[in-house]
Amino acid sequence: MPSAQDADGLAHDAVVLAGGGARRLGGADKPGVRVGGRALLDRVLGACSEAGATVVVAGPRPTARPVRWAREDPPGAGPVAALGAGLSHTTADTVVVLSADLPFLAADTVRRLLAALDGQGAEGALLTDADGRDQPLVAAYRTSALRRELAALGEAHGGLAGLPLRRLTAGLDLTRVPDPVASFDCDTWDDIATARARIREHGHVLDEWISAVKDELGIDLDVDTGVLLDLARDAAHGVARPAAPLTTFLVGYAAGRAGGSPEAVAEASRKATALAIRWADEAGEAGEAAKSAAESADETAEKPAGNAPAVTPADGQPDVAPDATPDTRPDAG
Repeated sequence: MPSAQDADGLAHDAVVLAGGGARRLGGADKPGVRVGGRALLDRVLGACSEAGATVVVAGPRPTARPVRWAREDPPGAGPVAALGAGLSHTTADTVVVLSADLPFLAADTVRRLLAALDGQGAEGALLTDADGRDQPLVAAYRTSALRRELAALGEAHGGLAGLPLRRLTAGLDLTRVPDPVASFDCDTWDDIATARARIREHGHVLDEWISAVKDELGIDLDVDTGVLLDLARDAAHGVARPAAPLTTFLVGYAAGRAGGSPEAVAEASRKATALAIRWADEAGEAGEAAKSAAESADETAEKPAGNAPAVTPADGQPDVAPDATPDTRPDAG
């Protein structure tokens, strides 16, 4: 599989470490724990989707994206051995190394790591957490530098099993990228609860939901949520409330028939928005016309009909109706 290139042209592969015993989670299947409706592993795979080859070091399982599988020997031999096993399946000069328990990792974070590595000329670029601690499993490395250090460690210790990551990173020239959010990892159930609560906060929930739906439906498309929300608003206000979800569905269907690109979505949204605005404008014009007609009718009802002369009593005749009964009372004038 050819290696992908990020926006700055730096080709890279990815290695995701998804093994380990998860002792602080009571031995639970940590990569499969769901946050925001998605397994932690799938969330990480979404963040590194621009990699040419993605290797997951763990036992095979269903995933939202296609990956290669690798396994350290023996299984459970630790992160350094797992990294060595994953690295043997990569070909790019740069590799992104990630753990599978990062609920807030995003593609933009991976791009920043690659840009820092490329710009600084270092052998590795890693995130630091809220306390300033290095996070070597949220990092981008020169593949040759990793292989050099892995070979040296293997020779010095007779293998890689049981070695801590700090032994590996100690021999590398590193640059650091602070990010207390993307570096947050889930080691305990309290961490899981924190992550689940945060993605439901007002500023995050919509993006999280869109990402979850795209993964569930197998859609790899950048969605301009602002355009679609504006369209839904115009359809709801200008037509009727149920028109909002129906219109956005039709826009998606039209965009899919046109190739499914972001440009196709934008063009279909533009057309539907313009239609909703025209619809609302016509309703406004009709309302104004009806109001004007009603006002004219009221004015006509208040005026005398035509130019008919006013009726005045004849000279010397009492101002009474012809069939009026005369007043015959004794005191009548």
